[in-house]
Amino acid sequence: MTSGTRVEAAVREGAALGEGPTWDPAADRLIWVDVLGSRVHTYAPATGRRTVMATEQHVGAAKPAADGGLVVNLRDGVGSYAAEGTFRWLLHDPVPGRRGNDAAVAPDGSLWAGTMRYDEAPGGGHLVRIDPATTEATALFPAVTVSNGIGWCPLSPRVYYVDSPTRRVDVCDLVDQLPVNRRPFAEVEPGAGFPDGLTVDAEGCVWVALWDGGQIRRYTPDGRLDRTVRLPLPRPTACAFGGPGLRDLYITTARAGQPRPHPLAGSLLVLPDAGQGLPSPAFGA
Repeated sequence: MTSGTRVEAAVREGAALGEGPTWDPAADRLIWVDVLGSRVHTYAPATGRRTVMATEQHVGAAKPAADGGLVVNLRDGVGSYAAEGTFRWLLHDPVPGRRGNDAAVAPDGSLWAGTMRYDEAPGGGHLVRIDPATTEATALFPAVTVSNGIGWCPLSPRVYYVDSPTRRVDVCDLVDQLPVNRRPFAEVEPGAGFPDGLTVDAEGCVWVALWDGGQIRRYTPDGRLDRTVRLPLPRPTACAFGGPGLRDLYITTARAGQPRPHPLAGSLLVLPDAGQGLPSPAFGA
């Protein structure tokens, strides 16, 4: 099913690479980042209030932490900003030419954080799990290219994962909270773009943004495409449910790499009443 274009601009912004929307229920706000602009944005739909925080490095993702602060996936590793603003490294792992990319908080409160090389060299990235109690890092996938969307199924113990150049959304079983038996879940045909960030709704369906595809796709738990939301711009990057009742789908977009970007490129978009989202756990919760 193809959805009509009811997408609206929630926040008009010129982000070079908007990414990682996440609903923060403790503050009734959406958190998202401009990776290449080294900025963490927040937006409260009820009041329209916005904040922007600069980071000292490119920031692939920012997620709420149980202590009221933020956990961030930076160029040189994973760090934490306390509520009062002080910073500390949880995992300092600098590799020349590599940066943090998408990340997500698992139901057990751990952070799954991915990386990629700036030149997108094959196998130059990885995915790790940061334990919230010990901050110990466990390698999950040691050699991926562009580590992207991560989401957990509410219906069964499995997790979805995207390494964008594969043109696939993969699925893994979970054993002791770790992914095993990785296999294709849904494939994106050539010419339709590359899967990027994703979210999972309360029905267990996977919503994935297609970079250079100008659309959001929803796949049922058995991998069947059942909805396509066409967008007015080519580079959506990720999506997440938020707002009252977690009914609105927020979509981040990119401006970088486009000689004549669409006027809304780099903005935060919203598809009102798109479905039913799931609460996002905080890191350490």
